[in-house]
Amino acid sequence: MKKFGDFICKNKYLIIIISIILLVFSFIGMNLTKINYDILVYLPDDIETIKGQNILTDDFNMGGYSIATIENMKAKDVITLQDKIKKVEGVVNVISIYDAIGSGIPIEMIPSEIRSKLHKDNTDIIFITFKESTSNEETINAVKEIRNITEGKVLQGGMSSLVLDTMELSEKEIFVYIVIAVVLCILVLELSLDSYVVPFVLLLNIGCAIVFNLGTNIFLGQISYITKALVAVLQLGVTTDFSIFLYHSYEENKKKYKTREEAMSKSIKDTFLSVTGSSLTTVFGFLALCAMRLTLGKDLGIVMAKGVLLGVVTVLTLFPSLLLVFDNLITKTKHKDLIPNFNRFNKLIVKNYKIIFVVFLLLLVPTYLASKKVEVYYKLDASLPDTLESVKTNNILKDKYDIVSPEILLIDKNLKDDSVNNMINDIKRLEGIDFVLSFRELKSSGITEDILPDDITSSFISDKYEMILVNSKYDIATNELNNQIDELNRIVKSYDKTSIVAGQGPLTKDLVETYDTDYNNVNYFSIGCIFIVLLFVLKSFSIPILLIIAIEFAIMANLSISYFSGSILPFIAPIVLGTIQLGATIDYAILVTTNYISKRKEGIDKEKAIFNTMNYAAPSILISGMCFFAATFGVGLYSDIAMIGSICALISRGALISVIVVLTVLPSILLIFDKYIFRDKTKESE
Repeated sequence: MKKFGDFICKNKYLIIIISIILLVFSFIGMNLTKINYDILVYLPDDIETIKGQNILTDDFNMGGYSIATIENMKAKDVITLQDKIKKVEGVVNVISIYDAIGSGIPIEMIPSEIRSKLHKDNTDIIFITFKESTSNEETINAVKEIRNITEGKVLQGGMSSLVLDTMELSEKEIFVYIVIAVVLCILVLELSLDSYVVPFVLLLNIGCAIVFNLGTNIFLGQISYITKALVAVLQLGVTTDFSIFLYHSYEENKKKYKTREEAMSKSIKDTFLSVTGSSLTTVFGFLALCAMRLTLGKDLGIVMAKGVLLGVVTVLTLFPSLLLVFDNLITKTKHKDLIPNFNRFNKLIVKNYKIIFVVFLLLLVPTYLASKKVEVYYKLDASLPDTLESVKTNNILKDKYDIVSPEILLIDKNLKDDSVNNMINDIKRLEGIDFVLSFRELKSSGITEDILPDDITSSFISDKYEMILVNSKYDIATNELNNQIDELNRIVKSYDKTSIVAGQGPLTKDLVETYDTDYNNVNYFSIGCIFIVLLFVLKSFSIPILLIIAIEFAIMANLSISYFSGSILPFIAPIVLGTIQLGATIDYAILVTTNYISKRKEGIDKEKAIFNTMNYAAPSILISGMCFFAATFGVGLYSDIAMIGSICALISRGALISVIVVLTVLPSILLIFDKYIFRDKTKESE
């Protein structure tokens, strides 16, 4: 590594120039990377509801749809507006009650059961279908164009409208996330480092690493909006301590070596040995998300793991170059750092380590139980403000028309009329079913193929399938709806084994079931991966177990706060928290443990060894934890997207809890298990 360090120091200007060139390409790649705003597309391809969505796209030319409302408009004007919307690129069809009766026939001719779901109190409902899928760019552009040409006369609900609102809100907020994170991190670094300039140089380096990461996402094709929103703040929080370590090492080595280049070369070598080991736990923590069947985890896991690796690369190349170039300015702006002395605190911890350990044991079971009882929600619009058009429209549909969870049944086109009628009657008898609409029922009411336009008929019947619309009064992602969908599946499959129940409700139900499996899988996988890394790094079987228990306790304590405060979290938050908090803060425990073991091997007694260790490690842990907190805390407070805000709030709180646990509980664990640790180490060395 000495040759590598010498090369970096010798070619510092070349490295900065290459970095600037790479930044240009990264900005291009960043702008060309597609962003996906629909979480449901990350469901596994082999589940039945996804197959149903594919049938709707391929057989009915209906990739996505919106249910929209029009208020205080005459029938002829509604028909004119429908024709206008049909001309929008990406729109397949626009259906309203007037397609059956025109503008001259009294609306009372339509059966009341159907009429009440399409027209009420001078408000009409129109059903807009799109050629491409819910989150396809053409569909989103169509929703946007409909909003423009209808000038607020049409309010669109449904998933495509929800995706557009999520996209616009996310794009508006992301820049603010970064500004908040940078400002708060600068504040922490200005208080904790000994130069006014270093925080800006440090953040410039991390900013480059973040842009490199976002730019290289072009090779993944697309990333989710959650990944895009979180990547900058998480990468900033997770990799800041790498840069701090190199800077501290450089300042120490400047006292020992004649030239700045020699000091930096030695610092690069020292940083490589320490940072590469500790970064592995963070990388594997993120990669554990790839174990999720919901491929959103893979999306976030790969991008964040890549971000950590790029953070290490820039810390070993670009950051040393920047420090050498700005060294004179850094020296001129030196000031006294404000990190407090930990002597009294550490004496108190060492003196009371047995009491702390007993308290830890007493809290272990309650925090575990509470963390498992945290409530989560899966309804995607619940994470967005009520003022958005999609959420506002969905509330109107719910309150005025009882349209809460419209489902789509796909049955064999050749199923006999008697079977279809019996099936519909069975469905209508289900508790919570509000409305069933089939083409055969329309025909029985006198609305035949001769009356309806061909494009309307084709919306109900394809070459292979017939589509039946079912509306439930139960809210999406509730136990009532999920149980009802099970009953719905049981009924339709008793008449047609090839039938499929599709729609947002069944998709969300699959999301619930997929998440339940993913939560346990990812937790076990992340713990297993990090245990293996620690096994090689620490060369001990028992120590990794103790460290993981300490950080897992911090994670459980974090989630238990949500439980006791009555917070309901978006479903993705606990699973992301577990891997990120474990992977990112286990480094604090490693720093304490390796230094403690080193001092014990020197023959220092255990209490003095842990006291000296904590005096050495506590400032670094506090700075790192506060940077992680600062990078995420402000975003948690600011974001109007609860999916983002909740994750950041949990992570920021988790950073502080991990710091507290490592500074208090971990020393007591090491002291209690001291004999066992060193017996274990002795056996392994033999």
